[in-house]
Amino acid sequence: MGLVRRELEVLDDFLPVGASEMVIAYMHQYKIHLKIKRERKTILGDYRPATHSSPHTISVNANLNKYHFLITFVHELAHLVNFIQHGRRVQPHGPEWKTCFAQLLKRFLEKDIFPADIKEALRQSDNNLSATTCSDPKLFKILYKYDDANGKHLVEHLSIGDTFRTESGEVYLIREKRRTRFACEQIHSKKMYFFPGIYEVFKE
Repeated sequence: MGLVRRELEVLDDFLPVGASEMVIAYMHQYKIHLKIKRERKTILGDYRPATHSSPHTISVNANLNKYHFLITFVHELAHLVNFIQHGRRVQPHGPEWKTCFAQLLKRFLEKDIFPADIKEALRQSDNNLSATTCSDPKLFKILYKYDDANGKHLVEHLSIGDTFRTESGEVYLIREKRRTRFACEQIHSKKMYFFPGIYEVFKE
């Protein structure tokens, strides 16, 4: 009982109201070691199968807002369950994983944990779940609304002719929009680069 209470105290800082007890139940059921990691640029979370010397391990980035953190945890939990059921015989984000992810998400959706806009976006994706929230632009943009203010903007929220700076310090001028991407001129080199509309930048 004391262990669960301590887990609740930690996870309540990262999960939306009503989700912590469900997450802890899954952690105990599958003996999951959950790592809360500093921001990683290339991944939001990951899963590593248990070995003879270590348990199933799921990591999630600490900088995600609470709804994004939960969706990422469920994403990785689906990998765990999929691995237990099928081993390495199936694709990581194939139909078996999508079915598992949808089933797990449904249990959280039934608990009325998510705001209406996130819930609707998840339900619309139910039959064709993206491998990550970043590859589902509609869901990503809705989740983005719940991020803490950090001075960043989505490229698509800027205007043609605006300049922006990336985290690496490079400055770009937005030249034109081409479908879902924006043609941007790097000020230093004058070379053209294409940025997705949901890329986060600092406005100059």
